[in-house]
Amino acid sequence: MEREHSSPKYRGPRLFVESKLASGQAINLHREQARYLLTVMRRSTGSTVRVFNGMDGEWSATLVQTGRDKASLNLEEKIRVQVVSEGPWLAFAMIKRAPTELIVEKATELGVSILQPVRTSRSNSDRLNCQRLSRIAIEAAEQSERMDAPQIKEPTSLSELLSNWPKERLLIVGDETGASPPMCDALKGKARTSYGLLIGPEGGFTSDELNGFNKISFVQKISLGPRVLRAETAAIVSLALAQAIIGDFDTIRGNEG
Repeated sequence: MEREHSSPKYRGPRLFVESKLASGQAINLHREQARYLLTVMRRSTGSTVRVFNGMDGEWSATLVQTGRDKASLNLEEKIRVQVVSEGPWLAFAMIKRAPTELIVEKATELGVSILQPVRTSRSNSDRLNCQRLSRIAIEAAEQSERMDAPQIKEPTSLSELLSNWPKERLLIVGDETGASPPMCDALKGKARTSYGLLIGPEGGFTSDELNGFNKISFVQKISLGPRVLRAETAAIVSLALAQAIIGDFDTIRGNEG
């Protein structure tokens, strides 16, 4: 029977890997991962490392140093069963690199399952390094004890986002004008509802975009208070409030597969 361990001996460094995980398997680490364990974390042969891949649970492994910046892991025991995240989605207008990276990092920590960059009328960036953002998300998943990393989608337009949005999933849209109800009031009675959030760019949505939301049945516009927040701040605040009001503890389940 699989079981989860809470012993301190399983609290070592934690890595996301792409390899299949099974007892007795050896995994050759990428150079960056090896350098992280050997140089940054100062681990050596025989040290315990935890690994996960988002599919096969979390495993304890023994580190084997094979060179100055080379190492492998020998898998030993599954210590946590896999869970499938059904956390909220976060769509956000494309903004500059540094705040985008902050959004990805903090959204991962807050349990988001899908991150969707969106081109809006006032987006002030049209370029995105999804590979770099994926690395940031993986590092945040490693640090936050998540069992998976969120999916980062290629950028899409606002119209495409709304056209393809599942009608059964609530879309919470931040309205910086102050005309919409406070988030806590607007989401009363929405516990356990599947949802996503849409955060606008610096400068906010245009009046046409805001008026267009009024015609969509699955959209709920909300206000985040009397102050105008930067896009990255709005993303973090809205996620934290939504998790507190709607909840996410019931949206994670064990994988029986």
